[in-house]
Amino acid sequence: MNSERQAPRRGPNPVVLAAPALAALLFALAAGLARLPLAVPGAGPFAPFHGPLMVSGFLGTVIAAERAAALGRPWAWGAVALNGLGAVLLLVCLATPLAGLVNLLPAGAFLFTAGGVGLVAIFAAIVRREPRLHNMLMALGAAGYLLGNAVLLAGRPVPAAVPAWSAFLVLTITGERLELNRFLRPRRGDTAIVGLGVALLVLGVVTAAVTRPAGDRLLGLAFLVLAGWLGARDIARRTVRMAGQTRYTAICLLAGYVWLAAAGLLWLAHPGATAGPLYDAALHALFVGFVFSMILGHAPIIVPALTGRAVDYRGHFYLPLLLLHGSLAVRLLGDLAALPAWRRWGGALDVAALLLFLAVMVAAVRRGQVD
Repeated sequence: MNSERQAPRRGPNPVVLAAPALAALLFALAAGLARLPLAVPGAGPFAPFHGPLMVSGFLGTVIAAERAAALGRPWAWGAVALNGLGAVLLLVCLATPLAGLVNLLPAGAFLFTAGGVGLVAIFAAIVRREPRLHNMLMALGAAGYLLGNAVLLAGRPVPAAVPAWSAFLVLTITGERLELNRFLRPRRGDTAIVGLGVALLVLGVVTAAVTRPAGDRLLGLAFLVLAGWLGARDIARRTVRMAGQTRYTAICLLAGYVWLAAAGLLWLAHPGATAGPLYDAALHALFVGFVFSMILGHAPIIVPALTGRAVDYRGHFYLPLLLLHGSLAVRLLGDLAALPAWRRWGGALDVAALLLFLAVMVAAVRRGQVD
């Protein structure tokens, strides 16, 4: 998700690279609809695996691919393959009669955990090459990814992995934005504020393993601290005044920081929830509002960097962005006001927004190849 890396990278065939991650995303979306609940033919068996497919199968694979490309070492693609294989294993098994006979999560969790080890190894190599703060933060995030997958491998329920997974994504994004902020003149106290947010985040993950409510409160504070710093200091505050794709990316980033702050407030207000509408609101403010806003903003940059295929940006990229944030607001209103129909409509439109974005990206890539 780093906008600096725009040059094509050498690596595996992009179709082979994208297939497992894309499959994990699509089935995770179907599973999410089934959890609302909405009637989606054949999606029932996937519903319990919505989180692992989305975080490990999709996000873990994509982030590992980006970092493997940045490192430029052939062995680094093993982490990408392990995450992708974990997703494929779950999907194949869930689509067969085996789904009702055996517990499939440990097999996928083993491959996801191995992929986490690979991601940590990638960042260890990056930190050795460039021991800068932003790389260290992302390496710490990779450790959170490994921890979350190891929690699943140990047989714990999916919500037990959420604190570590949230740290993985927040630290990864914060590290990458900190990397870009090198182009801004640093202000006194910047490092201290980031350090406070990271310390609260790590302490929250550790505390959540003992007492979830206290851990959630610390995580909520961490989200607020980092959202405040990112919103105030990110270079997007300047680039939002520009035009075209640069402005679009900046708007995605700034909107994402608003959702990160909202997630912080929700985790503080409703700590310890692992099911129900309040848990849904807290979880999706972070994972949809914050994380996917970052993905929508950086995808036009990441796709050319990973595949060498140009993306022809057009103004209609804003359509899925507006739909995503509008539908998420509807969903959270339904959660907080006990309006199940609003929650279902908001969730369904969230999925529609992401599918629309995929269609917009495919069309943009096709236009880019023609041009």
